[in-house]
Amino acid sequence: MTGSLPHLAGRPWVVFVARRAARLALSLGVVLTASFAMIRLVPGDPVRAALGVDAAPALVAERRHQLGLDTPFLTQYRHAVGDLVHGDLGISLVTGTPVAELVRTRLPATLEIAGLAFLVTLAVALPCGLLAAVHLRDGWRPRTELAFTATTAALAGVPDFVLAAGLTALLAVGLRLLPVAGAAGASSFVLPVLALSLAPTAVLMRLVRAEALKVLSEDWTRTARSKRLSPARRYLRHAAPNMATAALTVAGGLLPAMIAGTVLVEKVFAWPGIGSALAQSVIAQDYPVVQAMVLVLGTTVLLGSLLVDVLLAVLDPRSAIRES
Repeated sequence: MTGSLPHLAGRPWVVFVARRAARLALSLGVVLTASFAMIRLVPGDPVRAALGVDAAPALVAERRHQLGLDTPFLTQYRHAVGDLVHGDLGISLVTGTPVAELVRTRLPATLEIAGLAFLVTLAVALPCGLLAAVHLRDGWRPRTELAFTATTAALAGVPDFVLAAGLTALLAVGLRLLPVAGAAGASSFVLPVLALSLAPTAVLMRLVRAEALKVLSEDWTRTARSKRLSPARRYLRHAAPNMATAALTVAGGLLPAMIAGTVLVEKVFAWPGIGSALAQSVIAQDYPVVQAMVLVLGTTVLLGSLLVDVLLAVLDPRSAIRES
C-alpha cells in the first residue's frame, strides 16, 4: 500500500483508517445489492400480497406502476441506490409507514439485547477461560476437565433458536421465573440475552483457555514465579493483557453471528426489534422493509467489526503498521 501511495508513507494510522473505510464502503455495497436481489428472487407478487387476493387487476397494475415494480431490474436498483443516497428508505407496502420511522423505533431494541449479550459473553468467557487455564495447569482432575470440555462443546453447538425455545420452556413456562415474551421490564431481557450469549460464551471460553495455556507456558511465567509475584498479579497483570488481543479477535468474529442471531431470537420472544420486523416483512414480501432491515443489520455488523479492529490496533499498534 505504501509503495503505491508514497505520500502516505510514515502515516500508518492514516493508511489503516483509509483501508478500513474503503472496506466498509465496499461491504455496504455488497449488502445493499444482496438485500435488493434476495427478496426479488422469492416467488410471488408483493403488491398482490399487500392488496389482497381479491384486488382488481387494474388496481394491482396501477400500484405496481406507482412503486416502479414494472420497470427493469437494473432501473429499480438504480432508483433504490439513489433514494438511499438521499436518505429515503421508502414506504412499507403493507402498512404504508415510512421505513425510516420503523427503523428508528425498532433498532434500539435490537441493539439493546445484542449489546448486552456481547458484554455478557466477554464478562463471563474471559475470566472463566483464564481461570480454567490456571486450574488446568495446577492439575485439574480428569473428570472436571471432561465436564468443562463437554459442557462448553455442547453449548457451542446448539443453535440460538433451540436455546431460546429450551430456555422458554424451562425458565418461563416450567418454573415461571421470567416472562415468556415481550419487552416489559428488566426481567424480559434475561431470556433473549441468554439465548444470544450462551453459545458464543462457550466458544470464547474454550479459545481463551487455549490461548491462556499458551501464554502461561512461556518463560516469563517461570520468571514471575521466581520473583514470588502474587497469583493475582501474575494472571491479571501479566497473563490477561498478553491474551487480550487474541480474545478480542475471536470475540470480533463472534459478534456478526450474535447480531444475525437476533432475527430468530426476536421472533421466538416477540421482541420488538429489527429481527422480528425482518421476519414478518420477508413473509409479506415487503420489499422496502426487507431491504432496509437487511442493510441496517449488515451495517451494524460491519460497524461492530470495525470497532473491534480499531480496539485491536490500539492494543497492538504494530498490527496497524504491518497492514500499512
